[in-house]
Amino acid sequence: MITVPVALGERSYDVVVGHGAVAAAEPLLPRSARRVAVVTQAGVPLGSDEVVRSWIPSGLSVARFEIGNGEAFKSMSTVEELCRGFAQFGLTRSDVVVGVGGGLVTDVAGFAAAVWHRGVAVMHVATTLLAMVDAAIGGKTGVNLPEGKNLVGAFWQPCGVVCDLEALATLAPRDMRCGYGEMAKYHFLTGEDLLALDEPQRIARCVAIKSEVVVADEREGGRRALLNYGHTLAHALEIATDHSLAHGEAVAVGLIYAALLARELDRVDDATVQRHIDVVCGAYGLSAALPAGIDPYRIVELMAHDKKALGSLTFVLDGPRGVEVVDEVDPVAAHAALAAHAALTSR
Repeated sequence: MITVPVALGERSYDVVVGHGAVAAAEPLLPRSARRVAVVTQAGVPLGSDEVVRSWIPSGLSVARFEIGNGEAFKSMSTVEELCRGFAQFGLTRSDVVVGVGGGLVTDVAGFAAAVWHRGVAVMHVATTLLAMVDAAIGGKTGVNLPEGKNLVGAFWQPCGVVCDLEALATLAPRDMRCGYGEMAKYHFLTGEDLLALDEPQRIARCVAIKSEVVVADEREGGRRALLNYGHTLAHALEIATDHSLAHGEAVAVGLIYAALLARELDRVDDATVQRHIDVVCGAYGLSAALPAGIDPYRIVELMAHDKKALGSLTFVLDGPRGVEVVDEVDPVAAHAALAAHAALTSR
């Protein structure tokens, strides 16, 4: 097992990474808890009643809540449904919500915990690669609106996170690709050769990189925005395709676009663009192609409404000083990079 600390003072917690890590989940529960509200989805192996009860102490009352699959269920109505269930269960401020699943589950369960009684403890058992290296770590929770992704949410740190790598063997290839999209991002934030690490070490290193950023900027006042590298176009594509393009797949496309836009702005050279292609498409086997039939004007409009935008087009881009937030990007450059992207991936 590898334990990665997230050092946030009184709100510090551990992330446990390894095969069979769910066996280490019990000590992460708050001692005050008498009731455990488990939020999961149908078909999540670690979310089954049998597995959940195998690591939760027998003296605690457990209620299991299933939410739907797909971005349509990452919504305010799902949060309301959960909170009404919490009320019927009698969940108090001293109890705990446990999210067992992928990024959708951890986002929704975390937000429901943040607003229930103005905040109840939450713990995550991440079962997808995307959740392990991104969604379950750092306390960002939220749900979507028709106007955009994750527009309603809260910062609410978990009391612990478990990344049981046994769950990865149950994932479909597309779910693994989604995780690889987020994992690829960390290569460009640090410049480290993450490919030299084995799977547990690489996942733990991604968690550690995110932890370091979160500790330095918990509420995304500055440095934490760097974790959105590749996400500006990704979020726009998700909306434009009605989420037929999954998040990690969209991030993979967004990473290549970010490199092309940085080159368009003379921030990086051709070698940097090629390195992005080598990691995203070569090492992880992900597609960089823009979805067919997208309207570039609609995409640029959606990117302008991204939640990190500061009144204009805002991107996280590579450059001479490394990856940083760049505001007031010229829409002409954004369109030119889209055209370059389309030309690159149509070869």
